[in-house]
Amino acid sequence: MNFRRFSVHLIIAMSVLISSITSCTKDDTEPGNSYLVTYEPVVTYSKMSINSMIDLAAFQYAQIASFKPYMESDVKVYRIVYRTSTGGKETEASGLVSVPVNQGDYPVLSFQNGTNTLNINAPSVNPSNSNYILVEVLASMGFVVIIPDYPGFGESADIPHPYLVKDATVTSITDMFYAAEEFDATGLPDISILNEYYLLGYSQGGWATMALHKALELDFSSDFNLAGSVCGAGPYDIGLLFSQMVNVATYPMPVYLGYIFNAYSAYGQISNPVTDIFREPYASRISTLYKGTKSFEQINSQLTTSVPDLLNASFITGYTTSEKYSSVRKALSDNSIEAWHTYKPLLMIHGGNDTQVNPISTETMYSSMIQKGTSGEICTKIIIPGADHGDGVVPAMVEGINFLLKLKESR
Repeated sequence: MNFRRFSVHLIIAMSVLISSITSCTKDDTEPGNSYLVTYEPVVTYSKMSINSMIDLAAFQYAQIASFKPYMESDVKVYRIVYRTSTGGKETEASGLVSVPVNQGDYPVLSFQNGTNTLNINAPSVNPSNSNYILVEVLASMGFVVIIPDYPGFGESADIPHPYLVKDATVTSITDMFYAAEEFDATGLPDISILNEYYLLGYSQGGWATMALHKALELDFSSDFNLAGSVCGAGPYDIGLLFSQMVNVATYPMPVYLGYIFNAYSAYGQISNPVTDIFREPYASRISTLYKGTKSFEQINSQLTTSVPDLLNASFITGYTTSEKYSSVRKALSDNSIEAWHTYKPLLMIHGGNDTQVNPISTETMYSSMIQKGTSGEICTKIIIPGADHGDGVVPAMVEGINFLLKLKESR
C-alpha cells in the first residue's frame, strides 16, 4: 500500500530544479498558541522550476501536463511542529505546509500519504522526495497544501506509528489544521487561509482521507468547512482487507500484516500477545521491525510470504469466530470506516487489477454509501482498467486533482 516512485532520472532532474533550500533554523516557540510549536522554511520553488518539473514528469505521465495552466505562483514550503494527542498521550507531531508566494486568500488542500516505514521518507524529514514534490507545488495552483507526517514519523519518530488506527490518525490531522490556522496568524503575514478544505489521499492515505472526510462532515463541521475529497485505493473495510491477506496460501507483502498488528498492539486495539497470532521466529521479530529504520524490502525479508508459516493455524481458522480473538475482530471493525449519507462531494478511485488493496474495497464502499442515501451525483467512482496498486497512483492523482480544481472553480 505504498507509492510507486518516479524513475531515478526524473528524481535527479527534479532535485536539480529546486530553487533553493533554506537553512533549517527554527523560529521561536509560539507560547500563545494551543497547537503550533515551531515553524521553519525548508524549500522554495520558483514558478519556472515548477513548470520545468511538470514538463519532465509529463515525459513519463503525459496527463500531468494538464496542470501547467493552473500554476500561478512561486511556492514556499515550511516544516511545522504542533501539539496533538496520540493514544491518549500528548505528543508533538510534524508535517509540511506549502503556500503560494503571491499574496492572497487560499483554501486548504490536505494530502494524506500512503504507507511508509522509513522515517527518512517522512514528508517533513525529506521534503525533496519525489513523492511529495509534486504535491508541494500544488500550492502554485492557489492552495495552502498541508502534508502531515502522521504520528510515529518526523518530530514524533520515537513513538509507534498508529498504522490504520482511525481515531489517532484523524486527531493528528485535524490538530495540524488547527496548527496551520495559528501559523497563518503568526508566520504568514501575506497569506490568509480560507475555511475551505479539500482532501486527497491514496492507499493508506485514501483510507485516512475517507475517515477524515467523515469526521469533518459529522464531527468538525463548525470548525472546518469541507469542500470535497478524493480517496484512492483505500482499505476502508479493514476486516475485508485482512481476510484477503490471511485466507491465501501466500501473501507477497507480509510487511502489512506485521504493521497492522504492531500498531494495534501498541495502541491497545488488541489484547492478544503477538504469539497468539504469529509463529516463531516471526513473532519475536515483529516489535523490532517497525521503528522507522527498515524499508519494505528489509521488513519482508525478516518475515515470510507463506501465510501458514507466518501465522498460527488456530488464528487463521479461528480469528473470525473464536472468543480468543474477539479483540482482533473489534479492532478490525473499529478502524474500518462505516458508510454514511454524505452531502459533500466525494470521488473514489481504484485500479481494476490492484493486488495489494482489492478494488472490491472501493466497490463495496461506494455501494454502501449509495445505500445510505448518498446521491450518485455527490459520490462518484472511477475504476482504472488494468491498473495495479502502483500503476494506479498517477492516474488517480491526476483525476483527483482535476476533480478538486473543478470543485474549487465552482465555489
